[in-house]
Amino acid sequence: MSDQAQNLRLRLQNLQQNKMETKAIAVISGKGGVGKSNFALNFSLSLAKKGQRVLLFDMDIGMGNIDILMGVSPENTIVDIFTKQMSIHDIIKKGPHNLSYVAGGTGFSKIFSFDSMKIQFFFDELHKLLQDYDYIIFDMGAGLSEGYLEILMAVHDVFVITTTEPTAITDAYATMKYIYIMDQQTPFYLVVNRAHTEKEGEITMRRLTNAVQQFLQKQVIQFGLLPEDRAVSRAVSSQTPFIIHDPKSNASKALEQMTERYLSKSFESTIPSRSFSFVAKLRQYFFER
Repeated sequence: MSDQAQNLRLRLQNLQQNKMETKAIAVISGKGGVGKSNFALNFSLSLAKKGQRVLLFDMDIGMGNIDILMGVSPENTIVDIFTKQMSIHDIIKKGPHNLSYVAGGTGFSKIFSFDSMKIQFFFDELHKLLQDYDYIIFDMGAGLSEGYLEILMAVHDVFVITTTEPTAITDAYATMKYIYIMDQQTPFYLVVNRAHTEKEGEITMRRLTNAVQQFLQKQVIQFGLLPEDRAVSRAVSSQTPFIIHDPKSNASKALEQMTERYLSKSFESTIPSRSFSFVAKLRQYFFER
């Protein structure tokens, strides 16, 4: 065994011995406008409401909208981590239900791209947080750049948000296929948003999961449906998360049920588990470069 391989194995073993229980989730979509960020925010709040320690990252760097959906204007955003190398502790803000979040920032004039140094610094900052949270949720931006792919391949679960529109379905499949090619073990949880009827949502769910099963031989977890609900539109207009704006709405009730199912861990026996912790997967990437 080479010295490099031996060093990698020892580092990974040391990380596993830390027994960090933080679970990392990435929320993605094949196209914009399907309600991805709204889901990420309200799911994070639903977890926090149930007593979980949650940190939400808006990874749509320079074009984020998590802060807009909450009606807040944080002084610092994730952009400052990469451009000013600010400590992540100085960026984290508190939202409703004690939710911690890092805003993505808006109006960033320069074209932002990850490089190895930015990714390494971001990882080092993440490492400082893991023992403070039960869940770290990444609301991923558009595109699949190098930095985004490394996060997607390191998280425990990937939530794929789509709607019943044909273009959204096609793009969701293409996104899952691309990630699958990079890492066949990635667990996919499918959410159909804005379903006009339960039947319409179930048809979309089956169509996508069957396509992934047939062409990729990959199992997809049918996580749940969120109905088309005017309460969600009103909440967005008022810049208030919909589970707070109208907790008795159909969308809020459906989301709460999804959260309870996820916390019950009823899916874990049907999907392959990750070999390493989130931090170990990220470290593996850097050590093998």
